[in-house]
Amino acid sequence: MTVDSNFSFLQEHDPVFFKLASMAEQVFASDPNTTLIKLRQFAEALAQDLAGRAGIIHDQRTTQADLIYQLARELRLDRRIQELFHVLRVEGNKATHGFTTQHREAMDGLKVARDLAVWYHRAFGRNAADFKAGAFVPPKDPAAPLREVQAEVHRLKAELDTARQQHDQSQALAELKSSEAKLNAELAEAMDVEARAQSALAVQREQELQRLRQDFAQRIASLQQPDTARHAATQQVAGATQQASNNFDLSEDLTRILIDQQLREAGWEADSLDLTHAKGIRPEKGRNLAIAEWPTKVPRANADYVLFAGLTPVAVVEAKRKQINIADRIPQAERYARGFVMSSELAPAYPATTSIAGWADGQGGHFQVPLAFVCNGRPFVKQLAEQSGIWFRDLRSPANLRRPLQKFHTPEDIADLLTRDRDQAERDLAQESMAYLNLRDYQQRAIQAVEDALASGSRNCLLAMATGTGKTRTMIGLIYRLLKAERFRRILFLVDRSALGTQATETMQDMQLEQNQTLAQIYNLDGLDDTRTADETRVQVATVQAMVRRIFQSDDPPPIGTFDCIVVDEAHRGYTLDQEMTEGELAVRDHAQYLSQYRRVLDYFDACRIGLTATPAKHTTEIFGKPIYTYSYREAVADDWLIDHEPPIRYTTALGKNGIHFDRGERVSVINTQTGEVDTADLEDELDFNIESFNRRVITADFDRVVCEQLAIELDPDGEEKTLIFCVSQPHAERVKHQLDKAFKQVHGNYYNQASVAVITGKSDKVDQLIRNYKNERYPNIAITVDLLTTGIDVPRIANLVFMRRVRSRILYEQMKGRATRRCDDIGKTVFRIFDPVDLYAALEDVDTMRPLVKDPN
Repeated sequence: MTVDSNFSFLQEHDPVFFKLASMAEQVFASDPNTTLIKLRQFAEALAQDLAGRAGIIHDQRTTQADLIYQLARELRLDRRIQELFHVLRVEGNKATHGFTTQHREAMDGLKVARDLAVWYHRAFGRNAADFKAGAFVPPKDPAAPLREVQAEVHRLKAELDTARQQHDQSQALAELKSSEAKLNAELAEAMDVEARAQSALAVQREQELQRLRQDFAQRIASLQQPDTARHAATQQVAGATQQASNNFDLSEDLTRILIDQQLREAGWEADSLDLTHAKGIRPEKGRNLAIAEWPTKVPRANADYVLFAGLTPVAVVEAKRKQINIADRIPQAERYARGFVMSSELAPAYPATTSIAGWADGQGGHFQVPLAFVCNGRPFVKQLAEQSGIWFRDLRSPANLRRPLQKFHTPEDIADLLTRDRDQAERDLAQESMAYLNLRDYQQRAIQAVEDALASGSRNCLLAMATGTGKTRTMIGLIYRLLKAERFRRILFLVDRSALGTQATETMQDMQLEQNQTLAQIYNLDGLDDTRTADETRVQVATVQAMVRRIFQSDDPPPIGTFDCIVVDEAHRGYTLDQEMTEGELAVRDHAQYLSQYRRVLDYFDACRIGLTATPAKHTTEIFGKPIYTYSYREAVADDWLIDHEPPIRYTTALGKNGIHFDRGERVSVINTQTGEVDTADLEDELDFNIESFNRRVITADFDRVVCEQLAIELDPDGEEKTLIFCVSQPHAERVKHQLDKAFKQVHGNYYNQASVAVITGKSDKVDQLIRNYKNERYPNIAITVDLLTTGIDVPRIANLVFMRRVRSRILYEQMKGRATRRCDDIGKTVFRIFDPVDLYAALEDVDTMRPLVKDPN
């Protein structure tokens, strides 16, 4: 078997690879279901090997989907290779649970696994540069004769349907069906005989495989690197896999397999070899068929696929076999949509009442099919957008532009797209009053700006509204109007942290709209805890992190049409953060990685996108475009909707005035913000840390003590005003809490209540309850945070901000200041104070858009 195997070259690698792959070949004739199961296990072994080599931590609880995601993230794994892993995982899972695998599907699985094995060998094999894989040699397919007869049955049946039951052909069809039944029985018997022959070896093979798996697990465990060596190992493996990917090309056969798989994943029955027009496959009621090679009036050319929902042709798919600019091939798909022949047996997608059959193409002709797709099997890559993914155009209007998609639309998504009356929705919105929303005039102008942009065909809208001006309430009003007019089917309200999601959900449950009902009472609302979107859901609130898990780390990701509108709260998110500032729940390594995931979530769904921010930045406008409406902080202050701040209160300390200076040989306490440890060190030479080094390496206990002692004099721990203190890290926040407790105790004695001061970070116990208490209760009235409360949290009683860290980001700085800008007439708040011992205000003054406003007292 070694000589005849398509996987012989794997024998120089771990024995488990060849064992699994060759077993998949050996059982192909008797049990194609087991073939796909073994191929899935083969792909899992390859993924575990890659993870072990790269130092990626995983265990038995790590799913294959999650491991592939980690490999993609850490190794920048080529999207085409990810797709091969994905196909084997999906088909293997179907085989495990379905038991209906056909030989054709198992053959395709072997081809995909062989290409994946070749790629792996070129990355890690000996003499890989000189390796010639040779052609794939398909094992003998015992079902091939049966498929030929079945194809003839379909072809003849289609002819009979057209010819209205001619007698001679009816007799031929009866004979073919008899032959089909006979071949079916013979195939079942042959598979049973082969299975019995294989069973004698099955136990021995499984025992040997079990031993190899144990050895494999030990080898993978031995590959685990210490932290210091992990980065180098990852870089080495990434280099090897990228080199192999550079020499990897999608063959025509593999391209066909991948496109069929992509269509099947979207809910279409697809098989470009068997489900073809030439083999007699025709649309049927109750089936969603992707029929290949459908003839049209275009000379000497067939449509690669036509998608039929029942008897209705809904889309043309042009599949390109080469890595060319597929975005430019939309006109070719349009020709097929224009040249489609609408026979009497079919049900057109256009309304029966229309005077002209089809949709005007803007060139004097008409499309008979409403939608067009072009693809080449490559997963979508942003940097190669025109050469990858799936390009789509809605042909029902000449104004509709082409756009890239991550996946094909499902039949359900297409049904909604074709039946949703966008023009009527926009007419309804234009006639609908906003009076019942009880919004301020600038909030109504913001809603109108979005509705006008959507009506003009825009799919990306950005609103820039100052913190405290009611962005969330504005969006809830907009969401209600869009749903009421049926402009959208389902809206995703996307946030970057759970606290913001909880706050938005509570507002949706409390803010009254029409007839004193809330959005949550009128429409089905799914909150943060809902991990699947029900059919009846109209609004889903979710974090970016949760959507990353649902889309990229799940065995069952949502269709791309699950949401046709995404509202992004705090759309500026993605500003550069120091590593020690990141929130505990933000499970990504750095700003670039977070921003990449954030954009991948937005790009995944075929949806209009509406962004909300107080602080637009380049990366925000790259996604949403320039703001279509702006209401600035200074405008809001001038209009008396927000309050201004006094000049910052600066503390003259040795650190702020001269930098940190220690004499040679002096023993000092140095706190490493990365580890949280206090190190006592003999300094060999003078160490000068200017204030820029404050967050990165050194915070002294003396600095914290001096600042906290001064704050204890300035702040009232029992007062109605609330205070928010920004620290560098969790250990720093805890130390500031300790110092503040001591200082307040010194000032107030036994009258001080330590519950007045609380650390509220992503690592705090019962953090949601702490936030609710801070917002709604008297205690705590002084909150110490790191990054959790910097954006989006609404607490109008905040009247004091304390900066005990520096930031380099203008966006983050203005978000921090924005926590105190809201009016609070209940406590007579007319201005807020900034305590700035790190001199942050002066450092960012040149780029600050929230400078105090000089108002005319008259």
